[in-house]
Amino acid sequence: MRDQIRKYSRKLIADRSAIEGGIAFAAQDDCLISDGDPELARLASQTLERLSSIALVIARPSLPFADFLVHRAQSDETCIHPTDTETRTFLHDIPILRRNELAEDPAAALARLLSNRKGVIVEGVGIAAIGAVTVEQAYVNYSSVFHSTFVKFLLDHLRDGFRLPGEAEALREFRSQWLRPLHAEGLSFRNGPLHDPDEICREIATVGRYTVERGLVDSFFGNISCRAGDVVHISQTAASLDELPGCIDPVPMDNSSTTGVTASSELLAHRMIYEATGANFILHGHPKFAVIMSMLCEEEPCGVSDCWKDCPKVRRLGDTPVVAGEIGAGGLARRVSPVIGGGGAAIVYGHGVFTIGMNGFDEAFSAMVDVENWCRAEYFRRIELLGGLET
Repeated sequence: MRDQIRKYSRKLIADRSAIEGGIAFAAQDDCLISDGDPELARLASQTLERLSSIALVIARPSLPFADFLVHRAQSDETCIHPTDTETRTFLHDIPILRRNELAEDPAAALARLLSNRKGVIVEGVGIAAIGAVTVEQAYVNYSSVFHSTFVKFLLDHLRDGFRLPGEAEALREFRSQWLRPLHAEGLSFRNGPLHDPDEICREIATVGRYTVERGLVDSFFGNISCRAGDVVHISQTAASLDELPGCIDPVPMDNSSTTGVTASSELLAHRMIYEATGANFILHGHPKFAVIMSMLCEEEPCGVSDCWKDCPKVRRLGDTPVVAGEIGAGGLARRVSPVIGGGGAAIVYGHGVFTIGMNGFDEAFSAMVDVENWCRAEYFRRIELLGGLET
């Protein structure tokens, strides 16, 4: 258990979602154990004792966005409601634990909220998240909250402008210090087409790791596949893209076997994209600026209440089509496949990016980098029009 705690503490630092030295885990093994920042570890242990979960992480985020969202919320609001797909599917909403609620018994207050939610924003402390049965789940839930607060904070600024002291300064520092240039330089890809199953699995595992390392997907979301003849080799559902060896399923295109049972929930979308485009490689990630910009619709109000699944239009961000659709076996598969072939990429409202390659994953990876870089540049072009980001 301690090895798992150390592993996921390192991952929080590597993906830059938490501050080194500001992370603590508590976990139920033969006895309750904790590790990390002493103050946070004490709170994590006291909270976990009140829950039926196996693990709990409390960490100070590397960005102040979550606390700004708390300050933006009305005093009687108990949750924030991001509208990205991860929140809607996995978190539903994110409870707020304010400073004044921590005064008497912070562990009891935190346990009350975590008893029916996966993650909580604790004002002035950080993000707390539980793992019902594993330490990994606590890490995943923390990552999801970090992703959702990142997306909501930046999206709110495009819609509402700067409202609180320090927001413009925080955004400037984020842009100049936290963001890193995004590119595919230094990465090595095999030339396709690929036919040997072992070679395919090695390449999928390598490219999955690249996708995580370059920040194109958060926690364990996203998926990746390669078609060889009438077989699709695809990452398993809930598999971490940077830990794919042993987690890749060979699935017949005609669904003639049960090997697809553990495959990614986006298997149908991959199949339909292959059939529509003739591609041999597909990459799906959740690059944050593409997610943000996909939810900035300039045609609202339009009469569609659930834009994320019911919008019938194909919008564009630069040259990239943006479509709506439910994940899994929902409308996403039907709406991405007709539009992705033209430029090799498509964005799903509030969800992420699908890209394709004909001859190798290098094409799919580069396409995703290009989409995210365009969305990043467009975001800051628009935010600069609001003022307050002058250097």
